[in-house]
Amino acid sequence: MPELDQLILNAREAYDRRDWAAARRGFGAARLRAPLDAPDLDALASSAWWLGDTSGALATAEELYRRLAGDGDRTGAAMAALNLSLRWGTRGDLAVASGWLNRARRMLEGLPEGPPSGYLLYLEAGMTMDVEGDPAPARTAAAAVEALAGRFGDPALACFARVLSGLALVREGQTEAGFGDLDEAMLPVLAGEVPQEWAGDIYCTVTHLCHVLGDFSRMRSWTTAMERWTAGQSRTFVYADVTRVHELQLLSAEGNWDAAEQELWPLSDRLAQAHGWMAGAGYYELGEIRRLRGDPAGALDAYARARDVGVEPQPGEARLHLAAGERGLALEQLRVALAVSGPLDKARLLLAATEVAAASGQEDLAATCCAELEQTAARYSSPGLRAWAAQARGVVLLGGGQTAEALAAFEAAGRIYRDQRARYSTAVIHELESSCRRSLGNPEAADADLATAAAIYQQLGAAPDLQRIQAYLQRNHESAPGGLTAREAEVLALVSGGSSNRQVADALVISEKTVGRHLANIFGKIGVSSRTGASAWAREHGRPGS
Repeated sequence: MPELDQLILNAREAYDRRDWAAARRGFGAARLRAPLDAPDLDALASSAWWLGDTSGALATAEELYRRLAGDGDRTGAAMAALNLSLRWGTRGDLAVASGWLNRARRMLEGLPEGPPSGYLLYLEAGMTMDVEGDPAPARTAAAAVEALAGRFGDPALACFARVLSGLALVREGQTEAGFGDLDEAMLPVLAGEVPQEWAGDIYCTVTHLCHVLGDFSRMRSWTTAMERWTAGQSRTFVYADVTRVHELQLLSAEGNWDAAEQELWPLSDRLAQAHGWMAGAGYYELGEIRRLRGDPAGALDAYARARDVGVEPQPGEARLHLAAGERGLALEQLRVALAVSGPLDKARLLLAATEVAAASGQEDLAATCCAELEQTAARYSSPGLRAWAAQARGVVLLGGGQTAEALAAFEAAGRIYRDQRARYSTAVIHELESSCRRSLGNPEAADADLATAAAIYQQLGAAPDLQRIQAYLQRNHESAPGGLTAREAEVLALVSGGSSNRQVADALVISEKTVGRHLANIFGKIGVSSRTGASAWAREHGRPGS
């Protein structure tokens, strides 16, 4: 066999086994000796794409388009243009993606309908829904794509039809029905019947939707499915990094900030040229961790990188300005972001807007933002939206002096956050509940809530929040009664609030044995011999805990 033929054969075999690096080397070496056939040129472009070589992939794909168009293969050229539109859109360059979509449309004009017509409809409808927020064209396109799938027996088109239908249903507020269609769309993906780049885009779109909805349980399921899909690929597979960003978003919500902070910057850097909006999501998540850990300069750096790749870093940046006392700037940033966001994307902004407005004394604006968030939560009925709406309502009620009603709202939000394993949000709710309970004349429960919040903040490394609680305690509990240490006062607060040793250990991130030692010291210092006696002593001294 001639050396050139062997090179191409080896490259094709490498491509089939998804060894992208070997495929690119082989096709590249063969290309130096003679022009590649169109399918091999396409394989070279795809290999470069999966390796994260965006510029090389796009240049090769554009060469493929020009060759097919020059040869009069309008169907092939249209498909090449559609692939380019998907890649540019994934990268975050929507204007260029739209330009390639128009080229594909022109190539298909006057030709009989075929599978590329379905790909065109799918991209057009998805882009329209993203830009305009109107799900109606997607519903219409879903029916047309499904009809094409039936006519041509194309499982990829059947998948696209279900994706469009599912996304449209979710945006219309039929969340469960929408995810039913999206779950069904995964069957041909898992069966390997959908081109890989298109399959990866579907995975990302749906997982991101789960994140926008604050539905971490569903997001975990989709991330697990995505991880299984990427596991069969090469280690250099670009979607392995995409999957890891989603995993780190979940780890961050659960409180594993160390791992997330360590990995997010290099991951996002690698994705910046190949998958712009996922890189932006990574930078933004990093900014949030740095903000909550008391690193405002580092947070601003990460937010700036998110903005550079097309992701607006809100509400995190506004909350950072609020913490610095720049309430007007924070509120203005949120107003701008809300003005350009669709109904669903506004939800995460509206909780922050409610909080900033309340902190700024703009009670009417806070109530308006809260009411809009509640309408959104009622429409989409996802766990995260319901929790955000309940928290916002609690903020408004607390500002209006309706403390008992505010406490009930915070408790409702807390139940969801705990179920979703949203660790930081759970701590925030404990702190808010503490404020309510103290106002309602229940200092024991208030101190227990405050101790729990402080313990979670300490575990996470949320330094500003922990310092705020410590400053409050120093102002209001300058010395713990009975000569108790700060830790002993925390243990007493939790015990007097009804917590078991196991619950105290979990809240303070210590062992049950350590809890027992603290209790023994407490009993000795205050002169009691039981938990009941310690609780009674705490009540007598007004504020158990420090």
